[in-house]
Amino acid sequence: MNARWQVDEPAADGARRVRLVLVRHGESTWNAEGRIQGQLGPGLSGRGRDQAATVARWLRDRHPRPGAVAVSDLPRVTETAAAYLNLAPSAVVTDVRLREIDNGEWSGRTTAEVAAAYPEQIAAIRRGEDIPRGGGETFAQLTARVDAALRELAGRIAADGAEPVALVFTHGGPIRVAVAAALGLPAGGHALLEPPGNCSVTELSVLVGLDGTSLARRLAGYNHDPLGRAEPSAADDDVAAARRTA
Repeated sequence: MNARWQVDEPAADGARRVRLVLVRHGESTWNAEGRIQGQLGPGLSGRGRDQAATVARWLRDRHPRPGAVAVSDLPRVTETAAAYLNLAPSAVVTDVRLREIDNGEWSGRTTAEVAAAYPEQIAAIRRGEDIPRGGGETFAQLTARVDAALRELAGRIAADGAEPVALVFTHGGPIRVAVAAALGLPAGGHALLEPPGNCSVTELSVLVGLDGTSLARRLAGYNHDPLGRAEPSAADDDVAAARRTA
């Protein structure tokens, strides 16, 4: 039996457990071209549409009636979510806080182009400094907005029966910082996590109090591959690309 001993849980009468299923988008056109996306970029490539169709069937079989579906508003995510919603129509909440980190002037460029144009920024990142990427966002800012969005989502569905599920269609950066926060990793701890593959699935278990506050979060599964690939996807998220650029 693989059950958690209740003595490990925070003391909270009436608390409910919620499951947040985080789904990274399929391969985008800019993924395939090796371009940093951030909050820009087109939708899915042909391969990405195939990936979205496959993960949609996988999700439909396991979560045909989720308590909520939350979606980043960027095209590569809305197209991925649409494949699932066509099979399992659900009410959708579009939340801009689920966007990828804003990479500012880096967006649309290859990592080699960024390395050549912004050597001082790259050097600072490699020293471990949390600077605004291309004049966009810091990871602290990304973490704060994603954390707030997921806490609100968990609190909103906590009363919906026994262990309700919310599907969250988002990006690699938000998934990594959400997991790092759940694990209690220090600032910059997301860098310890491998980039989620395209259309990979990560699951968080959240204990929610009667007032809707998240009391505890656990990592239930990370970077699961429903596509049956022998190797992880080569299309990294913008977080990994930014750290490797040199």
